[in-house]
Amino acid sequence: MQNKNVQGDFMSGDPWRVFRIMSEFVDGFEVLSDLGKAVSIFGSSRVKHDNKYYKLTEETAYLLAKEGYAIITGSGPAIMEAANKGARRAGGHSVGLNIQIPSEQRPNKYVDTLLDFRYFFVRKVMFVKYAKAFVIMPGGYGTLDEFTEAINLIQTERIPKFPVVIFGSEYWKGMLDWLKTTVLKSGSIDKKDLDIFTVVDSPEEVVRAIRKFYR
Repeated sequence: MQNKNVQGDFMSGDPWRVFRIMSEFVDGFEVLSDLGKAVSIFGSSRVKHDNKYYKLTEETAYLLAKEGYAIITGSGPAIMEAANKGARRAGGHSVGLNIQIPSEQRPNKYVDTLLDFRYFFVRKVMFVKYAKAFVIMPGGYGTLDEFTEAINLIQTERIPKFPVVIFGSEYWKGMLDWLKTTVLKSGSIDKKDLDIFTVVDSPEEVVRAIRKFYR
């Protein structure tokens, strides 16, 4: 009876969870190992198809796919859908890293390669590990999370520097002003830390920023 209880605790507790986490890492590494160069694009899951950033995201992904980049998104609707759609339209490889959440995010129809994740942190590793650049479109908490984690990893030299491109100076103006007038002024970051990312306002500028970095 004691052995049975021990087994039950193992199967439902943290030790068993470690194996589920390992399996997600293994699946991700196996599926994406031959992806080649790619760009991860992040943005809102709530904007409509007639939103200007939806159209700009699609065009950005289209141009990047024409440059030979696979496009990685969170596989969901709105900005993510636009990015996958742009990649598909260009004949590029469109990847979706879906997350299991209570609101049940469904993968969009433009994803070619789909991976499903239970754990956010495993999914984040895949976004970083297989991307040559991040493009941060207008979005909410999730987008901010991906952006700040990327620039923190670069700032602390936990990963090599790579292009982090913020799209939409009008949308991000408040945050950018706050970083300069409050965070920098208080000494919480150095001036050079503001050079970790680039701000652009057109799909063509995104491509140029990434080209410039890898030239």
